[in-house]
Amino acid sequence: MFAVLKTGGKQYKVQSGDVLRVEKLAAAAGEKVQFNEILMVGGQVGTPMIAGAAVQAEVIDQIKGEKVIHYVKRRRKHSSQRTKGHRQQLTLLRVTDILETGADASGIKAAIGAASAPAAAAAPVAAPKKAARKAAPKAAAGADDLKVLSGVGPALEKKLHENGVTTFAQIAAWTDADVAEMDEKLSFKGRIEREGWIAQAAALVKEQE
Repeated sequence: MFAVLKTGGKQYKVQSGDVLRVEKLAAAAGEKVQFNEILMVGGQVGTPMIAGAAVQAEVIDQIKGEKVIHYVKRRRKHSSQRTKGHRQQLTLLRVTDILETGADASGIKAAIGAASAPAAAAAPVAAPKKAARKAAPKAAAGADDLKVLSGVGPALEKKLHENGVTTFAQIAAWTDADVAEMDEKLSFKGRIEREGWIAQAAALVKEQE
C-alpha cells in the first residue's frame, strides 16, 4: 500500500520501508515521527486530506543536501557580481508504517518542521536605547500663556520659552534693539511689529495688575 504525504511544502509518494529526504524536522536521530497531512492512501483520495490517516517514520539522520551555487551579475555602469553557495538542511527518514485510520491514537509525535518548532526561551534582550530627545524647557512657574498674543501658537511659544521669554512683562519692555535681536534669532521677519505684540503684552500686563 502506498500513501502521498505532504511536508515542507512538498508532496511525497511513499511505501513502507522507503527511505526519503524531507525538509528538516524538529526530531533527533532514532526518534519516530508521524505525518498527519495525508493526501492519498491506496485508492482513497482526500478532500484535501484524509482524516485519521498517517504515515509513520523513523529519523535516520539530520543531513545537508548538495551544494547549490547562486550567481548574480548586474550589467550596469557600476556592475557587480556575487556568488553564494547553499546546502539545504534535510532529515533522512525510513517509512515504517502507513495508517488508513487511527492516527490520533497512535501516541507518536507529529512531524514538525524545524522552522515551525517553538523556539527555546531566550534570555530577555534589553531594548535598544533610543537616542535622547532634546526636551523643550518647561515654562518657569508664573509664566504667562504667550499663545494669547496674536499669531503665537504652541510652536512659536516654545521658541520664545527656549530664548528665555516667558511673560507678557518681558515682551512689553522690549526696546527696538530687543525686537531686532529676536527678529534675527527666530526669523520673525517683522512679525513682532506687524502683530503688535508689545502693545498687546502691555495691555495684558495692566489687566493682571
